[in-house]
Amino acid sequence: MVKEAANNTGPLSTPESASVSDTLGVAASLRLHWPEYLMEAGEMTLFMFCTCSFATLLQHPASPVRHFFVSGTVRRALMGLGVGATVIALIMSPWGRRSGGHINPAMTFAFYRLGKIAPWDALFYGMAQFSGATSGVALATFLLRGAPGNGAVRYAVTAPGVYGAAVAFAAELAISFILMITVLLVTNHDRLVRYTPYFVGSLYAVNITFETPLSGMSMNPARTFGPAAYGGYWHTLWIYFIAPTVGMLAAAAVFRRARHAAPPYCAKLHHANNKRCIFRHDP
Repeated sequence: MVKEAANNTGPLSTPESASVSDTLGVAASLRLHWPEYLMEAGEMTLFMFCTCSFATLLQHPASPVRHFFVSGTVRRALMGLGVGATVIALIMSPWGRRSGGHINPAMTFAFYRLGKIAPWDALFYGMAQFSGATSGVALATFLLRGAPGNGAVRYAVTAPGVYGAAVAFAAELAISFILMITVLLVTNHDRLVRYTPYFVGSLYAVNITFETPLSGMSMNPARTFGPAAYGGYWHTLWIYFIAPTVGMLAAAAVFRRARHAAPPYCAKLHHANNKRCIFRHDP
């Protein structure tokens, strides 16, 4: 059933075989798959725009919401609900259903290591995600007239908490592992596959509420890069590049071992739809 759902791509959007994907060079990948790259960039732009907007609404000193909700835990919970709902909406949107809704280069790389994404597609997805994250921060800053740059908001930057870089690294690795293993288990389960967006959105909400004091809650190199590029917060960027990537690669390795080296069916987070799929599928 999961395999059928993963390959349910409609009459005009037959999944490309692994052999075809392997033969595509850089020019052919761009010519054939550029819509998916742009969609992934657009999704990441919207994700970071919403993230910066929520952070401004909840943290900016001039915001009435900040004064109404005095508790930091309550504000983090509201932030989690907003970001979690955004993630669900993006995965289930027409763009997310076609591109796969990764909005995360670490997740894309993990799927590449699992053999589900061709090399050029993985590279261009990563480029799209990083550029989209930067564009989203810039858009929020422009439309909100510089408010995300306030010292209380700092462009929704992710930075280690009071326990330091080591704890932040361990926390990022752990939550990234949990996110990826959840995606792999749920998307390859007949009864749960349709609920994948809700599992992912719920993890974002819970982690933002409770894990943010440890690492700022990223799980995503591009999500951290956008605010860092716009605000110049570079000193701990390595944590958010290495820890999420290692955590998700570890989850992929555990998944393959548990399934006796059998790969997942697809790299999409929303399988059962009639959108084109450029990812590799089992025969």
